[in-house]
Amino acid sequence: MLTLKNVTKSYQVGDFMQNALNGVSLSFRKQEFVAILGPSGSGKTTLLNMVGGLDRYDSGDLIIEGKSTLHFDDNDWDAYRNHAVGFIFQSYNLITHTSVLANVELGMTLSGLSHEDRTARALEVLEGVGLKDHVYKKPNQLSGGQMQRVAIARAIANNPDIVMADEPTGAIDSETSAQIMALIQEIAKNKLVIMVTHDEALAHKYADRVVKLKDGEVIEDSNPYSDAQEVQGSLLLKKTSMAFKQALKLSFNNLRTKKFRTLITAFAGSIGIIGVAMVLALANGLNNEIDDLERSTLAQFPLQIDPFPIDIEAAQGNFGPPGPQMDDGGFVEFPEAREVYPFEATVSENQHINVITQDYLSFLDTLDPDLYFEINAEYDVRMPLLLREAESQFRGVDQGGGGVDFEPTVTSEEFLSQSYDVIDGRLPDNANELLLVVDQANRLNIRFFEALGLSFEVESYSFDTLYDLELYTFLPNDYYLENADTGRFIPSGDYESIVQAGDGIPLRIVGVARESADSLAGFIDQGIKYHPDLEELYIDAAKTSDIALAQAESSISVITGRELSEQQKVGVLRQLGYDDTPTQILIYPVDFNAKTEIRNALDAYNEPLPDDEQIIYTDLAALVTDLTGDLINGVSYVLIAFSSISLLVSSIMIGIITYVSVLERTKEIGILRSLGARKKDVSRVFNAETTIIGFTAGLIGVGIAFILTFPLNLLIESLVDGIDGLAQLSFLAAISLVLISVILTFVAGLIPSRIAANKHPVEALRVE
Repeated sequence: MLTLKNVTKSYQVGDFMQNALNGVSLSFRKQEFVAILGPSGSGKTTLLNMVGGLDRYDSGDLIIEGKSTLHFDDNDWDAYRNHAVGFIFQSYNLITHTSVLANVELGMTLSGLSHEDRTARALEVLEGVGLKDHVYKKPNQLSGGQMQRVAIARAIANNPDIVMADEPTGAIDSETSAQIMALIQEIAKNKLVIMVTHDEALAHKYADRVVKLKDGEVIEDSNPYSDAQEVQGSLLLKKTSMAFKQALKLSFNNLRTKKFRTLITAFAGSIGIIGVAMVLALANGLNNEIDDLERSTLAQFPLQIDPFPIDIEAAQGNFGPPGPQMDDGGFVEFPEAREVYPFEATVSENQHINVITQDYLSFLDTLDPDLYFEINAEYDVRMPLLLREAESQFRGVDQGGGGVDFEPTVTSEEFLSQSYDVIDGRLPDNANELLLVVDQANRLNIRFFEALGLSFEVESYSFDTLYDLELYTFLPNDYYLENADTGRFIPSGDYESIVQAGDGIPLRIVGVARESADSLAGFIDQGIKYHPDLEELYIDAAKTSDIALAQAESSISVITGRELSEQQKVGVLRQLGYDDTPTQILIYPVDFNAKTEIRNALDAYNEPLPDDEQIIYTDLAALVTDLTGDLINGVSYVLIAFSSISLLVSSIMIGIITYVSVLERTKEIGILRSLGARKKDVSRVFNAETTIIGFTAGLIGVGIAFILTFPLNLLIESLVDGIDGLAQLSFLAAISLVLISVILTFVAGLIPSRIAANKHPVEALRVE
């Protein structure tokens, strides 16, 4: 069944070429016990390695079952060793960190037998060699004779056609040697057994045939055989494969024998994971705080619909020549000339313009009223505000930054109560009533008192003093009179007559409100706020007023006489109340979920429209939280990058330790290859080892990071009021970090695993 034809093999030792086999030709029967004798260096072991497929011949041919091996590749030789050959070594070559049963099963595992089948077969052969009671022991718990019996059981467990025995009795006593030889002799009754030995008496006593070698040549054959005497069969080799599960098991058993070193390695590998995990825990906690803030305090920040919605990119500036220009990198290039450039503030070409139509206003009316406290349409109308200081004496009150903020208020008491406290009086009920808004310390800017003609040097004013203020506003036809000579409109000045005629609109402060201590809203600025009905009343009157109609027909300001651009004219008409297009719409949601529903409805309205016709809203709360979240994430990325350095270092360290493991397990590599393991199977064993270490490192890192969040949270709570359990490592982040740890260590172990795979089987088996 097996023939060597003129096989040669040489080894290069420094500058010396050693001829191990020199044209050896031998044929072997299917069933016989062949003993190979010869002095050291005669080529006995080399011949055994050639026949067993552990080593390659230089020339000649090895024919197995009539099939030449000249064109065998690595996979063919691996399959041959696994299915056709069993090895019995002088030094046993058992894997010490696995059980006797696992050692015997290993070759069958590579053959692809099921767990049940290979266990049954392993128990059967172990019982046959007298080791039924020792199957779960480790090899180092057995005597030399027992270990050799395990080696024999492993050699025959896969039912090979050929058994190779290399000095099988060289490491045991004579009595045990006789028992081992009897076992081998029994095996040879239905298999080809080729044994290498120095013991000539042993060979002649047990072997059917004795072949003597000297200087790499056959010098004697006691029972020569010609393969022509036997009908040749056909060699069918099934490819071998080691499942990753088996590789994990081998590596796990190996790591278990080095528990302390494995744990130290895993802990070192976990340091980077701990750092990244802590950063992620803090970032996650901060983002959760921001989300909670948006859901609670900021949830009722209104959704704003402005003519020019906030566009951060456009806000970088629309500088027209010859002023500052943007270079290719987006940086402002300032002019060097000592000049000032006049320019008209225009809308950027990229700036979206919201055109609020009646159709859109009708759409807003269809929103579920349970989702919002109020929808306020604000206008750019400029109503006059006058203070009656005495009989027939009126004082014009400056508005805006130069005096009193005179603006409409939100009328929803439910909404106001969540951010403001009405500390005296009540909210306005109608167009004649006003609300005074102060800060949390009941203060108002001194410009407020200056505008009302009150001394700001007085320490304080009672609420009643402010309630007694006689404030008025006047409709356009009452307030503005046309000068017949100039055609311009000027304030009447005779306000007392207007009041006496019952045409002035008296206004009274009926309540005082201040921002609550825990509010972050700031929806209403300090100052005097009027009921929205007052603005509607004024606009209705303004549409048909003389001044508004005159301004609509002219490009000259009917108040100042100056030329107006089209944009300026629109602004003046809005201030006069003639143009009742809302300049801003504010939607006040009742909570975070309601805001989400409203946003979805607004988005649905825009979906079928082209971009330039869409109405873009601004969610300042989301904008603030998004910017804050981006800042936190940016800082987190930087910290993670620094922490990742330790991950990289630990990965390199694990790669080095894996290489050390390769050196330590060189013998095991040789054993696996002798059993038919492919190079990729050997790689898989060490990849499995790094996978286990990486998984353990990830678990340790995530576990330690989770434990550290408790003292960290206590520290943060002691430093920052109102922050509870900030550091929170999410489950997804924890799983991801474990996976990252596995991937990094796996990659780090690729080079050492390839080194292991490329080790020569014969050389690996010689390592002690």
